[in-house]
Amino acid sequence: MADDLLLKYPSRRLTCAIRIRGGALTTLGPWVRTLTGARRAALVTDCRVDALHGDVARRSLARAGIAAETLLVPRGERAKRPRELARLWDAFAALGFERGDVVVALGGGVVGDLAGFAAATWMRGVAWMAVPSTVVAQVDSSVGGKTGVDLVAGKNLAGAFHHPAGVLVDPDLLRTLPLREYRSGMAEVVKTGFAVDAGLFRSLERDARALGAREPFALERAVRASIRAKARIVCRDEREREGGVRTALNFGHTLAHALESALDYRGPRHGEAVAIGMRVAARLSQSHAGLDPGARRRLEALLDAWRLPERIPSVPVERLLEAMAHDKKRRDARVRWVLTPRLGHASVPRLIPARAVRAALFEAGAQP
Repeated sequence: MADDLLLKYPSRRLTCAIRIRGGALTTLGPWVRTLTGARRAALVTDCRVDALHGDVARRSLARAGIAAETLLVPRGERAKRPRELARLWDAFAALGFERGDVVVALGGGVVGDLAGFAAATWMRGVAWMAVPSTVVAQVDSSVGGKTGVDLVAGKNLAGAFHHPAGVLVDPDLLRTLPLREYRSGMAEVVKTGFAVDAGLFRSLERDARALGAREPFALERAVRASIRAKARIVCRDEREREGGVRTALNFGHTLAHALESALDYRGPRHGEAVAIGMRVAARLSQSHAGLDPGARRRLEALLDAWRLPERIPSVPVERLLEAMAHDKKRRDARVRWVLTPRLGHASVPRLIPARAVRAALFEAGAQP
């Protein structure tokens, strides 16, 4: 099964090609040449992904006449920091990296965000390609052009919109993911369905067992549907303007980012934090946006099927509120929550009374 998409952004003469195909990694080199014309590449990845998939990527690049230099970055969210960005700049300088060269990001969302931001800022912008190797990266972070790094003050506070020339999505790479990483990533697929695509959400309910077994056809179908749903949104709202439709994709992320930041990225995986955030956002949606209790129960059931967490780890509520206050999506120093009145129709962020937020956080396990 194959699927090629071409995202066209109406605000500028800008496109991003997306290839979704089992075994697509072997076609990386020719696709990079077709889309960028580059003959030199910086292959940015981490040690685990490099051990699993680096050789296939390098062979494909070499066969296409592209000389590739592998640049390893640390694993995990803590690699998405300014010091690692500076290390990539230094490596580009040592390589004599020029505007006609290309950055290839092979890995999860951290690698894509970091390498994409390095590409955005090297010589004021060079081409880059995303080869996402995790569920979160394939269905979410690789699509839409967001790149960046985390600061002590908060997640993704330094960044740029810099669209990749292409995104090569190979669902076969997901078979090598540890079970916890795989389940965590499925939270982002659930989010896309619950927030903006009820049909996707229903298909996840129907295929829950097959997806749990990583059945190839069901997995590729879910990845493709999730990417298509996000692509529809980001092409209408490329830069996530205030009140734009793209903000709906942040359902569950107000709390998720605060939780990650409050625990210095040593707590739950991103998708696990999003699952907790969605549970709280659904609770607030029911009380403040008219969400039907049955829809909330369906969300809870699907998250439970993936054994995704229900409770906030042992974190004081004041620490969470402080982390939310630094969220980049706040306005006038006030935190807004993405809620949804019904399945598949998340709205733009809205203010929620502080008392209601505190009550929801305490109910979800936050500490006094």
